[in-house]
Amino acid sequence: MHRQSPYPVLVVGAGPVGLTSAVELLRRGVPVRIVDRAAAPSPLSKALLVWPRTLEILRRLGGERHIAEQAMPLEAFRYYSSGTPVATIAFRADTKPVIMPQPDVEAALLDALAQQGGAVEWSTELLELEQHEDHVTAVLRAGDGSVSTATASHLIGGDGASSKVRELLGIAFEGHTYGATFVVADAEMDGGLAHDISHYYCSPKGVLVTCGLPNGRFRVFTSAPPDLPRDQVTLELVQKLVDERGPGGLTLRNPTWVSAFSVHARHADHTREGRVFLLGDAAHIHSPAGGQGLNTGVGDAYNLAWKLALVHRGLAGDQLLDTAETERRQVAEAIVKQADLQTKAWMLPKRHQRTVRDLLLRAASAVRLGDYWYVPWLAGLRTVYQPADGQRPTRAAGFESGALVGDRPVWDARSSRRLPLRESLSDLGHTLLVVTRGTPLSAASRRAVAALAERYGALLELRTLDASAAILRDGVAGTESASRRGDRPALVLVRPDQHVALAVPVTELHRVAEHLDQLAPAGTPVGSAVPAAA
Repeated sequence: MHRQSPYPVLVVGAGPVGLTSAVELLRRGVPVRIVDRAAAPSPLSKALLVWPRTLEILRRLGGERHIAEQAMPLEAFRYYSSGTPVATIAFRADTKPVIMPQPDVEAALLDALAQQGGAVEWSTELLELEQHEDHVTAVLRAGDGSVSTATASHLIGGDGASSKVRELLGIAFEGHTYGATFVVADAEMDGGLAHDISHYYCSPKGVLVTCGLPNGRFRVFTSAPPDLPRDQVTLELVQKLVDERGPGGLTLRNPTWVSAFSVHARHADHTREGRVFLLGDAAHIHSPAGGQGLNTGVGDAYNLAWKLALVHRGLAGDQLLDTAETERRQVAEAIVKQADLQTKAWMLPKRHQRTVRDLLLRAASAVRLGDYWYVPWLAGLRTVYQPADGQRPTRAAGFESGALVGDRPVWDARSSRRLPLRESLSDLGHTLLVVTRGTPLSAASRRAVAALAERYGALLELRTLDASAAILRDGVAGTESASRRGDRPALVLVRPDQHVALAVPVTELHRVAEHLDQLAPAGTPVGSAVPAAA
């Protein structure tokens, strides 16, 4: 049995990562303190692209109104080579991202934080931290110069690429920096480019990317000479680069932001050290290719928060927190790799390399490879967490362990609405989904499943999915549709983040119990027997 911590969780950094962490923990009953050394949220629209999985998370956190009012759907990526169109990736409805600048995402999360009774302590800087057996102490300096010591059960570092948390822990940030300098401008632009398409112009002189913004302006992103002094980045320079690399006839004016920056591909050596965690850019940074940065950070926070909440409340053992690092490192490494590959492909120096690239893009576009593989992966819908213990994934009734629950529409008897299955399941605890396809559970199986649900009541909600009729009911439903020969009921254990923990035939109910025993819930008689399912 584990003890509930008397201390709050301290979140350092109030960008999308820190705010997601704070809101999620508060939703799950965990007290939070969130600080940021800035005086207020940044007005700069640094990150733009929000993919469907991140939109789902933001909606669950309470961001629906902001998404409806502020987000602009993006219809396609279009690629050019030396001015010639070579490929277009048009987005399906289920994989379509939106343009929602980072300040708008943060505004949605700040509103959600306030709804949960939280608030950011601005102008508050982390100076020192020290770990103890059951808590962390952090020395903080407030805006008035006063210094205080905070005590927390755990500390989350969501404080960006120049993370103070990472620095204080002495964790290496390994990787490389690209040789080119990149410049960015947000401005009005004349020239007739489609506002809802992201255009990629690749040429021997460099890459130019343009993308419409919800306020009618455009974001322009392009490479520049590596020795370019940062103080010489002007709208006139950006216009010159646009003229050299774009389709011609594009005129920039009235900029709201012009800047230069370097692009990196780096990983923290590790992202958990005792009671301290690194998330988002504090843990990994990469090229903006694919628009994954903000999305990956929100995913990091969503993955950790439910686990940390269970541990903080005494409902799970500390070992559960190790999975946050192993699972999200899989994702981050793949994203850094694809962003690195795409960035290098933008700027190939040799003609034969560009020829091969263009042929591959045309072929992929012709067979719609992007539609069915690359874009769903970018959208966050193909993320599959591999077992960290070397065990093989489990599969049953069309579900696979580690994967997201699908979004097939079902009739949810609880809400009397037709909803995607993933949206119908609770995100505040695990769900044990009894999946039938016309074959009812035996009486013995029903008793066994009900006993397991009662035993793990603090962790578990029990629901039945009649896959033949696409009906989702509470509990173990007894009335099923006509039997289909060969179909056997299955048990699908769904985590609070809607990923499948386990998918097995109902005859392997003991495996579900074993998995839940590994969480070691407090107050649960883990030594008691669970009846076998027939």
